[in-house]
Amino acid sequence: MTYEETLNYLYTSTPVFQQVGAAAYKPGLDTSIALDNLLGNPHQAYKTIHIAGTNGKGSVSHLLAAILQQSGYKVGLYTSPHLVDFRERIRVNGKMISQEYVVEFVEKYRSSFEPLHPSFFELTSTMAFDYFRHKQVDFAVIETGLGGRLDSTNIITPILSIITNVSRDHIQYLGDTMEKITYEKAGIMKPGVPVIVGEVYYEPCVSLFEQLSKEKEATLYFASNSDLLKESYLMDTGEWFLDLDDFGQLFGQLSGLAQIRNAKTVLAALQLLKNTGIRITKKAVREGFEHVVEITGLRGRWETVQEKPKVICDTGHNEAAWVYLQEHLKVVMRNYKQLHMIIGMANDKDIDDILTYMPQEATYYFTQAAIPRALPAGELAFKGSMQGLAGIVFNTVAEAVQSALESAKEDDLVFIGGSTFVVAEALPLFNNNTNK
Repeated sequence: MTYEETLNYLYTSTPVFQQVGAAAYKPGLDTSIALDNLLGNPHQAYKTIHIAGTNGKGSVSHLLAAILQQSGYKVGLYTSPHLVDFRERIRVNGKMISQEYVVEFVEKYRSSFEPLHPSFFELTSTMAFDYFRHKQVDFAVIETGLGGRLDSTNIITPILSIITNVSRDHIQYLGDTMEKITYEKAGIMKPGVPVIVGEVYYEPCVSLFEQLSKEKEATLYFASNSDLLKESYLMDTGEWFLDLDDFGQLFGQLSGLAQIRNAKTVLAALQLLKNTGIRITKKAVREGFEHVVEITGLRGRWETVQEKPKVICDTGHNEAAWVYLQEHLKVVMRNYKQLHMIIGMANDKDIDDILTYMPQEATYYFTQAAIPRALPAGELAFKGSMQGLAGIVFNTVAEAVQSALESAKEDDLVFIGGSTFVVAEALPLFNNNTNK
């Protein structure tokens, strides 16, 4: 098969949560363990860092991978979902897995894994573990797909577990209370493996984390209790100024108010890694924070894709993310005249709750991504009108983007988000934009 034929096979022969949601959700580790055994347990060939959480997984994963890479290590990075190219999910030192390897992996193991009926995520997780062994990485930073306890990646025994935060999302899979969701996320804890919790929104979850970590005999650290960050503020450039106790002063490339939370989590992780004898240099920390996008290829985190008018893409897609996005929009709008919001959402989100955080003093372009999970744009517009959000309906992301760009003046701000999939369709529209 060609690479395109191989991708089509993966998308059509294995259930893809990114596309269809619940029909592709396959909790449990039996298939992942069987696949891992089939390939000779590749994840045991290198050290791993495991990251779960409702929000911030991607930023924390990429920051850690960038810093480890700049410290001289060969680093694998497994994240999901991808935005533009499937190969974004699997990287070594920032470079995506080759098309040839994807094709060869499927051809080599197809007859063996088909009887197991793996999901798309189970199969791609195994592909990542195998590729990292092939590339002889020193470390692999592994991000969970959904939850933790029953996530396909939870067959690894890492040197460090990180739970960025816990909030209400995917409640149909993880539970309808914060305690139930916390239990699922905390399922990545392993005996004797230190675990960092980045942020806790719901106070009763603190004692639950403490209880679960004791049961697992895993030493627990709360990044919010750390004093490693002496000072921080968001500059007019969009960068964070950070004054760190161990690493001096630097600038954080990732913008958005939520990134200070992610920075604290990363700093707590770096301290624990250093204490285990892993060499982390000051230069590497500075370069990792200041150039994480270039080093790792991270996209969609308050990303500027055009300057005039200013166009921002952000993949925040749940209530917890919009708590921060709402405040950040207020801050940045001090420098712009009018706000244009290109918004689409998946149909399995708490849409009414999320819409309450969106600014009313904006022009809305309600749209939908080209996936079965997308909420119809007309239905989203109706829900928005109930929250006082006025706008126009567009059946495609491209049409919404074109209309917003035609309407916006040079001193306006255009925001694209509400769903990872809306951002994924919007980004290619700007890849060759000379105004970026």
